[in-house]
Amino acid sequence: MTANVVTRLNRSVRQLDGVFLAIALILIVLTLLIPSQAPESVRFTLVSLWGVAPFLLLSIGIAAYAQASGADNLIARAFQGRISVMIPVAALIGAFSPFCSCGVIPLIAALLSMGVPVAAVMAFWLSSPLMDPSMFVLTVGTLGFPFAIAKTIATVGIGLLGGFGVRLLIKAGVAAKSFAHPLRDGVGNGGCAGSKIRHPKNVVWRFWPDPERRQKFWRGGRKNAWFLGKWLALAFLLESLMLVYVPDGWIGAIAGDDNLLSILGAALVGIPAYLNGYAALPLVNGLIQQGINPGAGMAFLLAGGATSIPAMIAVFALARRPVFFAYLSFALIGSVLAGLAFSALA
Repeated sequence: MTANVVTRLNRSVRQLDGVFLAIALILIVLTLLIPSQAPESVRFTLVSLWGVAPFLLLSIGIAAYAQASGADNLIARAFQGRISVMIPVAALIGAFSPFCSCGVIPLIAALLSMGVPVAAVMAFWLSSPLMDPSMFVLTVGTLGFPFAIAKTIATVGIGLLGGFGVRLLIKAGVAAKSFAHPLRDGVGNGGCAGSKIRHPKNVVWRFWPDPERRQKFWRGGRKNAWFLGKWLALAFLLESLMLVYVPDGWIGAIAGDDNLLSILGAALVGIPAYLNGYAALPLVNGLIQQGINPGAGMAFLLAGGATSIPAMIAVFALARRPVFFAYLSFALIGSVLAGLAFSALA
């Protein structure tokens, strides 16, 4: 009897959502240690969620529509033709594809195993986790339309930098063997997740007459609503604490300037501190309100999206070391350049 109870408890603990647990833990600690702050943080979180609700619903609908219609099958069309055309098309497609830095890994494995030029794959690989339609809508809702446009342009620019940068390295003969055979030994071909690359299907833009696709739309919508809602709730909860307990002078002193060191520091901090692209938006908004340079916020979002610790682990496990360092280098260089440019224009 006792063993069965313990087994059920262990199973229940494994099924609990980590983000939900983090929210609950923060509220419990606040209630015990700072009782007056707990309701204020809850109020701030609810008001903030209500404020971004239109953008949240629109982003959920866009993501569900892409899944139901099969629009992600358009990715395969980016890797056709001459390499000079393939790279910019791959960077553009990556900027509008709904993949995170880890979720794109099976597609990358499929592309590289099929012999697609690594320069074109790098352009897609770098731009894909940094922006997508849902991310664009939520960026508008939290950081404003100009910031969202600038981040989209920067995303494509980082993809172009990586793609053409790798092409130059290959022409110069740098790590020729690794770039010719970029996958590590024993890495698969992307499995069933890469089937959209190997066997692309037609996109069904008018999906609603199909009951199966309608069901996929609603299922995807519920899944996206839970995913985005919980991460935004955690981010707004953390923002409420940051605005109260982090002195404004600290933020301004660390990343308030528009110089190279400030923006480089923000990009480097993005590696360990960046958890999720959607959760990072409210946090960066709070930091900007406290005095962080907008260019540093841009660098943090871009560098963190491509080079967060989970993303780097996935890239390191997939690609040979020179390819991994090329990915990391172009992501950081591109993020810092984008931050400097946005700081100069903002």
